[in-house]
Amino acid sequence: MRIMILGGDGYLGWPTAMHFARRGHDVAVIDNYLRRRIARETDSQALIEANDLPQRCSVFYQLTGREITHIEGDLNDPSVLYEAVRAHQPESIIHYAEQPSAPYSMRGFDEARLTLNNNLNVTFNVIWAVKDLVPDCHIIKLGTMGEYGTPNIDIEEGWLEVEHKGRRDTFLYPRQAGSLYHTTKILDTDLLWFYVRTYGLRVTDLMQGPVYGLSTEESEMDERLLPNFHYDDIFGTVVNRFLVQAVAGIPLTIYGKGGQTRGYLNLRDTLQCVDLAARSPVERGDLRILNQLTETFTVKELADQVARVGNRLGLEVEVQTIPNPRQEAEEHYYNPKYSGLLDLGLQPHYLTDAVVEDMLTRILRYRACIDTNRIMPRVKWSG
Repeated sequence: MRIMILGGDGYLGWPTAMHFARRGHDVAVIDNYLRRRIARETDSQALIEANDLPQRCSVFYQLTGREITHIEGDLNDPSVLYEAVRAHQPESIIHYAEQPSAPYSMRGFDEARLTLNNNLNVTFNVIWAVKDLVPDCHIIKLGTMGEYGTPNIDIEEGWLEVEHKGRRDTFLYPRQAGSLYHTTKILDTDLLWFYVRTYGLRVTDLMQGPVYGLSTEESEMDERLLPNFHYDDIFGTVVNRFLVQAVAGIPLTIYGKGGQTRGYLNLRDTLQCVDLAARSPVERGDLRILNQLTETFTVKELADQVARVGNRLGLEVEVQTIPNPRQEAEEHYYNPKYSGLLDLGLQPHYLTDAVVEDMLTRILRYRACIDTNRIMPRVKWSG
């Protein structure tokens, strides 16, 4: 297939590009390095300094003979996207090109405005470029399980059948986000659903839970191909943050009671999920929503597991509870359904003690690169 990856420099985007290119697909990536810029501005750089896209693509080509076309450009500018789509004529567009941090979106007015404008404008531009230039192209959009919030009923896979006063209909599952970032993702879904209904686009919206991991099959070839692994309070997901805290000798920080439950998945499974979605495109006029997770944990369960494995490695890991900087329920019901990707053939990598041990061992090699000032919460929106 001809595949275009938007946000191809990111934690998910770059591994996705390598995954498809290595399997013989014609891959083009676009990025304007926004995440790198705001990571520098907030002192939240990745654990391992990553080369820019031209250098990464060159290393990948040297090792595999497979070429990844790289384009530097701001997708807020529709002319950038239109030009790239005309040139590449993608059969699938994988859309990661958004500001991905909930804490960053809640940091202040400027950060909130950047998040809102960037995320919605890019999605809007993707929709119109596909509609105008490649109407049969399959848009694969990365959503988030955070769109749903923590309702006191089961979370269905994107849709909810409602009976009201003797009549029945199906609607998008009600959403109640806990940050502005997650709210922009809800608005993405609404935009996509409108244009799917109106113009017959074909879209898969992947509601992804927090991702953990710092290596993939492709990055095993050379550490210069490693993804942008963040461990800070702004861009680092909780598992990755706990792993680095354990290695750095900092107590694992549980926000509040630690009963916050979410659905998690391994970085390698993100690649599986996107691959499965691309190989089974939906029909014109269909919005398919798939909940992308493999298992659920509370924050306390994650901290206890990392501490247990870390102590077995001699790291002397402690767990500490601190006041919650976020406005969120700390104990709640959480039962998401996620059969769609399993039905397509997903074979999950579960968060076993062996997986945690492997990640800790890898991070130990970069212990000297850890900046402990980036770990404790620097953004608060708990009221």
